[in-house]
Amino acid sequence: MGDIDARLGRVRPAPESFLTAEQIAAVKDGRRDFLRKAFLAASAMAAPAVARAAGEGDPAILNLPPWSTSLGLPVAANPYGTPSKYERGLRRRESPGLTRVGGSSVAFTPLQGLFGIITPSGLHFERHHQGWHDVDPSKHRLMINGLVKTNAVFTMDDLMRLPSVSRIHFIECGANTGMEWGNVAVPTVQYSHGMLSCSEFTGVPLKEILDMCGADYRKGRFVLAEGADGSSMTRTIPMELIESGEVFVAYGMNGEMLRPENGYPLRLVVPGVQGVSWVKWLRRIEVGDKPWATKDEAVHYIDLMPDGLHRQYTSVQECKSVITTPSGGQLLLDKGFYNISGMAWSGRGRITRVNVSTDGGINWREARLETPVLSKAVTRFNIGWVWDGKPAILQSRAVDETGYVQPSYGQLRQVRGTKSIYHNNAIQSWKVIESGEVSNVQVL
Repeated sequence: MGDIDARLGRVRPAPESFLTAEQIAAVKDGRRDFLRKAFLAASAMAAPAVARAAGEGDPAILNLPPWSTSLGLPVAANPYGTPSKYERGLRRRESPGLTRVGGSSVAFTPLQGLFGIITPSGLHFERHHQGWHDVDPSKHRLMINGLVKTNAVFTMDDLMRLPSVSRIHFIECGANTGMEWGNVAVPTVQYSHGMLSCSEFTGVPLKEILDMCGADYRKGRFVLAEGADGSSMTRTIPMELIESGEVFVAYGMNGEMLRPENGYPLRLVVPGVQGVSWVKWLRRIEVGDKPWATKDEAVHYIDLMPDGLHRQYTSVQECKSVITTPSGGQLLLDKGFYNISGMAWSGRGRITRVNVSTDGGINWREARLETPVLSKAVTRFNIGWVWDGKPAILQSRAVDETGYVQPSYGQLRQVRGTKSIYHNNAIQSWKVIESGEVSNVQVL
């Protein structure tokens, strides 16, 4: 290793971790000139501590801190554990200027601060059409009707007595990255890709429940899933997905009951399919012989094509990836070695390869896929990079087990145009300039 290889680069986290309320208001007003000043101030604060450590010895290691010489808090001081106060900057956030009605909005997962593949339940993204409720599980019911021999109503107790499965899957809103179709619109990965989470879900396969009710699988080739929220969200699910055994009704997430914002006490899990089909507060499943073409299937969550036509029922989330570190809003404080890390996922199965470029797609290197690599789940990738202080453009390109290769913006726009909202899986680019600032750019 040369001198530059031996030095470990340092990353200043994305600005959500140190922006003040006034600075957030400035973002909402479209003023961003203060960001560079905030980055430089943060860098200045960090530099003296490093110099002291190298020249005189670091007092943080030479002197015992107070917590090493005193009695700590007792067991179960917090009956339900919470993150450290020093991590309070990592939280779900609404995108400034995206929506003005909180009951029909999005709270984005802070992908830039996560490790591995599991999204903590408290950081799982939210998307609501009529707000959320903390539903009394003793009063919640699941009804099965339509092309079945026996209409039935299940209580939560009924469902939780049935044999269960636990599986890790990603869930992505169909509108994730939707603001970027025409041009760069948001500064950080939290807002560009944060309508994505990956969790372990626990519940009962829907086919087992339909079997109990005597579903007619010959005539009934679709089901309608209906939620209990104020929007009465309804989605059509093809029966072949249910017959595969992958679709299940979930009451658990990451080892505990679902959180209220994520559909407590019951939601549908449809692996690989856009999040709107994962109906929250699930109250009814109807078996039918054709798609229902409900409001959110005929007007929303459809693809606007260049010729003006709309495509319906394009629900599968295609192969996609994004670098989360370094990423937009972060700052490289010095030259040296960095670990480029990110996430890849596909609604059609496992990720088989992720290539990473640091020169805008001219040259590519294969990244290391970290285990576990699961079907229709997020896969973490890592690769080393030595930054020499010159401008760079960081990109990742994923390939899934079907052979599908994540497209560039140029390739995607040739087919889809620039005026759509949903199903944007183009390659994301992050530009690094000489000062170390990282920003969102698009490369065709």
